Amino acid sequence: MTAQRLERAAAALTAHGFTVEILDGAAAARARIKDLIPEGASVFTGASETLRLSGIDEDINASGRYDAIRARGQTMDRATQLAEIWRLILHPRRHRGQRPRGHRNRLPGDRLGQRKPASRVRRRLPPRDLGRRAQKVVPDLSTALRRVEEHCLPLESDRAMKVYGTPSAINRLLILNAELEPGRGIVLLLREAIGF
Repeated sequence: MTAQRLERAAAALTAHGFTVEILDGAAAARARIKDLIPEGASVFTGASETLRLSGIDEDINASGRYDAIRARGQTMDRATQLAEIWRLILHPRRHRGQRPRGHRNRLPGDRLGQRKPASRVRRRLPPRDLGRRAQKVVPDLSTALRRVEEHCLPLESDRAMKVYGTPSAINRLLILNAELEPGRGIVLLLREAIGF
């Protein structure tokens, strides 16, 4: 994405109440996320190719710095503990040094339709198309939705087939239109394209 497009995207998000930071690439994003999310916080990450390739997934789920909900859920038996897994994802326990429930940290993933919506999100880092697609800023919602269906879904389905043995689907789509409370939603935009 050109510097001008990145600035336009940042300006549009800022105009809708989001706090926007433009960073160079994965290393800067990893450092910033470490600053933003307090040690010991319950954090859920989706099965994100962007987070995996950037190293953020490993920082969250394997560092021991956080209460990694996804990593904990992967050790549980899906046949007998599925309800418990969903409870963890939707309502992580409070931990010392963590924000009250409802202000929990949640990092979006690439597996379309595989995440449940959060009641209130403290920080969303980095958003699906903006964090990865430093290629194309879409002019309107219908174009963005078409891009998700025609560009993102086939790539994600290929990835999901390799990892899970099943294709992906667009089951739920979260659209962040505006942030009413200044400082609550932080968006990191990267100059470096990561992911698809």
